[in-house]
Amino acid sequence: MGYPRQPSVFLDEEHDAFRDMVASFVEREVRPHADDWEAAGQCSRELYTKAGAAGLLGLRYDPDLGGSGLDFLATAVLAEELAKGDSIGTAVSLMAQSEFSLAILADEAGDELKQRWMVPAIAGELIGGIGVSEPGAGSDVAAITTRARRDGDEYVISGQKTFISNGTRADFLTLAVRTGEHGPNGISVVVFPTDTPGFVVGRRLDKLGARASDTGELFFDDCRIPVGNLVGEEGQGLRYILSHFGGERLVIASFAVGIMERLIELGLDYAAERETFGSKLLGFQTWRHRFAEMATKCEATRLLSHQAARLLSDNHPAGDLAVSMAKLHAAEAVQFVAAEVLQLHGGFGQMEESPIPRYYRDVAGFSIGAGTSEIMRELIARSLIKPRP
Repeated sequence: MGYPRQPSVFLDEEHDAFRDMVASFVEREVRPHADDWEAAGQCSRELYTKAGAAGLLGLRYDPDLGGSGLDFLATAVLAEELAKGDSIGTAVSLMAQSEFSLAILADEAGDELKQRWMVPAIAGELIGGIGVSEPGAGSDVAAITTRARRDGDEYVISGQKTFISNGTRADFLTLAVRTGEHGPNGISVVVFPTDTPGFVVGRRLDKLGARASDTGELFFDDCRIPVGNLVGEEGQGLRYILSHFGGERLVIASFAVGIMERLIELGLDYAAERETFGSKLLGFQTWRHRFAEMATKCEATRLLSHQAARLLSDNHPAGDLAVSMAKLHAAEAVQFVAAEVLQLHGGFGQMEESPIPRYYRDVAGFSIGAGTSEIMRELIARSLIKPRP
């Protein structure tokens, strides 16, 4: 039985048609390969070209660059459906390119950089990643130390990045570097081609979940790139990065919605067939009520994320707060649902032949990526606790 999704007051017929197209793409191009890609530690490079041809890598970007000129609600729909492919790592790989690495370029880069990097990336001909996290600077972006020293018409880059999605095979990185003194005003963003001499992938990191997304530890040893690869203005990088976290957080919240739908659907199918003590599992009130709670959490997360997507699309000042709430709620809700469905499946839920334990592992990182749940709570609290007259 399919998941009984409630109508969304935020979506129109165009979004619904787009959902159907993405669902068909996932059924055809992702789910049949999920096991192989999980075992390999990365999805195929061919998937990027197929996604590009289907128009999935540039939803929100200018049609002159090959994009579709759509809104954040389309991004939410895309992420929801990609998450149902039984390989969240594959979904992460595609979204790390389309939303994470390209969003800053779309808003801040000059025309030459957009043509050189965004056009082929949107077409799926290049793979991109975003290089921010460092061993000593994860959530604290202002603490990065990777240095870009100006030498004539070049930047000379030295340092280290870690936990970089698509990092082991990206053709370019949207890279955060320190061009000034220590502190928030000394950070810039550059486009870094990974064929630059001095760049080395240290190792592919072995993760708990999202295993079909290659994640790299990266080293930069006096790597020279043109000063023209600077994105926007020097010293404004922290502002660019922080202002684009909303898109990343929306993607994670939307992943959670899609995963909850998929898990509830798998759970309902199993509970309708599994018999114990002379009754189907759905015959037990305790499981009917647990499904009711799971569905309510899923729909509440969907409404929060769709509201955030609408506010982000409208550039509303409340967008950042809304997406922080959506991401916080999503991470906790999807972890609850994953645990419930794992419990429902009993011993079978422990078997790797089922996608259930994979999803259980995959969602563990949702309370960490794009800002931890602790940071989400702090951002929300700051909006509530204002100076009193």
